[in-house]
Amino acid sequence: MVVRLIVYLVLGVCVWLPVLSLAETQAPNTIVIKNHQFDPAQLTVAAGQKLQVTVDNQDPTPEEFESFDLDREQVVEGNKKMIVYLGPLQPGTYKYWADFHKSSTGVIVAQ
Repeated sequence: MVVRLIVYLVLGVCVWLPVLSLAETQAPNTIVIKNHQFDPAQLTVAAGQKLQVTVDNQDPTPEEFESFDLDREQVVEGNKKMIVYLGPLQPGTYKYWADFHKSSTGVIVAQ
């Protein structure tokens, strides 16, 4: 009986621990690349929380999501999506750009 209770407690922790850690992460955010431009050009998020950003490249050519501020440099293939995990971010403005098409820039504002 005691062994069964311990097994149920361990299983319960294994099930709920990942769920509780997700509660600390903000809802997913999306940045779309279309016609070699980021949309939105400014993404505002809560500071101090983990952040998931989906980069949706709707152009047929690959693009690079690059940021010295965020310490990221990742290529997203044409007509593909990728997920970038960030944070927790301190309050501030974090610049990013499309390295293959320098005209496309954006910022993530953590507040």
